[in-house]
Order: sequence, then C-alpha cells, then structure tokens
Amino acid sequence: MFHKTSITGAIATIMVLAGFPSQAAEPNWYPSRYGAGDEIGAANLLTPEVVLQAVQLVKTGKVYPLAVPIDKNLPAFRHRSFHLYTVQPGEAGGTSKAENKFTFNDEVVNGWTGVGTQLNGIGHIGIDYTYYNGNKAKDFVAIEGVTKLGIEKVPPMVTRGVVLDMVEHYGKPIVPAETEFTVADIQAILKKEGVTLRKGDVVLFNTGWLDLIGKDDKKFLEVEPGIGMPAAEWLAAQGIVAFGGDTWASEIYPAKDGQEFPVNQFMLAKNGIYNLELIDSRALVRDKAYEFLFVLGQPLYKGSTQVNVNPVAIR
Repeated sequence: MFHKTSITGAIATIMVLAGFPSQAAEPNWYPSRYGAGDEIGAANLLTPEVVLQAVQLVKTGKVYPLAVPIDKNLPAFRHRSFHLYTVQPGEAGGTSKAENKFTFNDEVVNGWTGVGTQLNGIGHIGIDYTYYNGNKAKDFVAIEGVTKLGIEKVPPMVTRGVVLDMVEHYGKPIVPAETEFTVADIQAILKKEGVTLRKGDVVLFNTGWLDLIGKDDKKFLEVEPGIGMPAAEWLAAQGIVAFGGDTWASEIYPAKDGQEFPVNQFMLAKNGIYNLELIDSRALVRDKAYEFLFVLGQPLYKGSTQVNVNPVAIR
C-alpha cells in the first residue's frame, strides 16, 4: 500500500526528471540586478528625477517628524535595550571651569541601534548566513562592524513617501494582530487615497499599533499585523525603495506558515529593499497627507546594519 508522502515524492521526482523545476529548490537571488558589487540595493532608484518629482509634493510647508521618542521603557525586540546617562565630566563636586563659570552636560548611551524608530539596512537580515548580493557572513561580519553593506553606505533618502491607512480601511482603531494585508487591501486603499505607486517610493503602513505602547507592551512585542509574502512580492514589483510602518517588524508576526520573518528576508536580502520600523504616521493620516516628501539622513555609524532615525515628512 502506498503512503501519500511516497506518492507525492514520486510525483516530484518525475517532474524534475521531466524538466520541471523543483518547488523545494531555492531560485538564485544573487547577484543583484544592480551588479555583483552593489551595496545599496533599492537605494539605486533614488535618482535626481525621483527627488525632483517628490519635491513638487510640498505645497504647505508643514513638517511631520516620524519617529517615536526613545527611553529605557520603550518596548524593543527580544534582547534589545536602551539606557542613557547624563554626566558632567571634570565637574564633580560642583567645580565649574574658568572665570566665566563654564559648565556642560554630556550623555553616554548604552543601547542597541535597533531600538525605537529605525532604518534596517540590507545587511541586517540574511538567509542561512547569506545576505544581500550573496555576501557571506564569514566574509564581512566582524565584532566591530560589517565591512560590507554598512549603514554608512546608504545615501540620504529624499523621495516620495506614501502612507496606507489600515486603521481606516479595517474600521478599527488598532488593526487586529492576526490581520495579513493582502494585495487587494493595498490596491483598495491606494485607490481610495488617490495614489499610484511609482519607482523609488517609501511605503508606510498605519495600523494603530503604537497606541499599545505603555498600555500593553507584551502584546505589542509578541504579535503584529502586517504584509505577508504575496503583498511583499507585489510591493517589490512596484520598485519601492523602502517599506515599513508603526510596528516593530513591518510584516505579519508570527507568519501564518510558521516561518521566521520571511518578508524581511525577501525584501532586504533578496531585493535590497529597506525596512523602516516604528514610524509614527498618526499625524499624517489625521491630516489625510497620504503622499509627501520623505527625507531621511541617517547617522553614519560605520559598520552598523541598522540605526535609530527620525525621518521627516513634508507636504
């Protein structure tokens, strides 16, 4: 008597012998479309033409900071933490300097660069120790920073930003954790907002998830709504430079098929598309500012694969 697994395996073998590709085989995803030596991925799409188009969106001059404040109480992914200490070097006991009584404060930070609003570079997420453009961890990852794909390689991001209001779409103040955003959802929201995606865009999702911070930090970190693989593939096909939103992973978590962050693997490692986490887009959706000039100049921490940022939207 044949078992189902035996029959399935036999069919798969016959298909491979007949010239059909194996579904289990991983298609080749490197070298990158931008060249074997490329280190910036989709940031190659940030051309002067893209910048000039985005600048034309500025009509009112209103500026929106998109970051959340960071302190020791901000919930962060698994092992990460953040602590800031203010010191007055050389001024112990109230000894001021010089005749004019000069004093100053300095800060020391002991924390992870992946706390709070952050830019995740394309060297951050890998597939079995292989990263964007086929770079192997053993060849470029060192304790004092990566020698390739570092955040210092990423050019300033000046482009069009688009925010998709999932709160409005689903009619809930906080989108339920188990919600996977589909291509149909995204297309419906874009149509309602009157926006068509174009190459070089930054696409952000507003889910209401930031409202959990300080109220239910446990839930905030354990689960989240977001895009799954079909939506990720569709977004990548539109030629976006970055995706993200107000959650800590920018994809549905946990994935419904049990994989660990498959969307981030697909976007960063395979396509060189950046991830922007914990983006505060609440003011944008309140003003119905669905498209805007997006500006980001990140700290150039040489050798880091991610960094805290405060992107700015201007409309």
